[in-house]
Amino acid sequence: PVTPRANPVRGFEYHPRALRRGLRPRRAPTRNPEGCFVLELMYAGGWLMWPILACSVVATAIVIERAWTLRRARIMPDNLVSQIWQLHRQGQLSDERVEAIRDGSPMGRMLAAGLVNRNHSREVMKEAIGDTGRHVVAEMERYLNSLGTIAAVAPLLGLLGTVSGMIDIFAVIMDAGTGNAGVLAGGISKALITTAAGLSVAIPSLMLYRFFDSKVGKLAIDMEE
Repeated sequence: PVTPRANPVRGFEYHPRALRRGLRPRRAPTRNPEGCFVLELMYAGGWLMWPILACSVVATAIVIERAWTLRRARIMPDNLVSQIWQLHRQGQLSDERVEAIRDGSPMGRMLAAGLVNRNHSREVMKEAIGDTGRHVVAEMERYLNSLGTIAAVAPLLGLLGTVSGMIDIFAVIMDAGTGNAGVLAGGISKALITTAAGLSVAIPSLMLYRFFDSKVGKLAIDMEE
């Protein structure tokens, strides 16, 4: 019979037939002062950790960008409507003023659409404001679908890592049996780490997607009022 032999590099034992199949044990991640704990996790989780990490980076960028863009002070500046009424009463509502209002904020863009048609009927003004408002809301919702997609895909990547890890475990069991825990460590760590990483990305992404979606809806209602 072929006996397992020790791995002089990582301190594991593995079966030679498992080694020929390319199944190598992975060390459980530990806080090694000489290395990086994150890199240890990436190594232990396998190649699926890289798309999960990419999802995490993209989700973080979207959250930061949307948090800055969807500030209420930027969307709906204070006293904007009163300033427009004051300019109208003073007869200073020129085309240059209307253009400045349009470029100032998303709400100013909606109001400017009505001001451009102020000499037309009320129905024409309302239609112009409604059309512009739909474009403004669409811009406020930008990237939110991507954030929701990441929240849905990240746990699936973790599940794929779990399935891949289980496949490795059964392949090692077929070659080396169940008596050597070292040869099973790679598949077990891969299954657990990728699942945890996928959920760690998906849970905050889903929460923040719901938060920003609700915020856009509330801002749209406030601008309509």
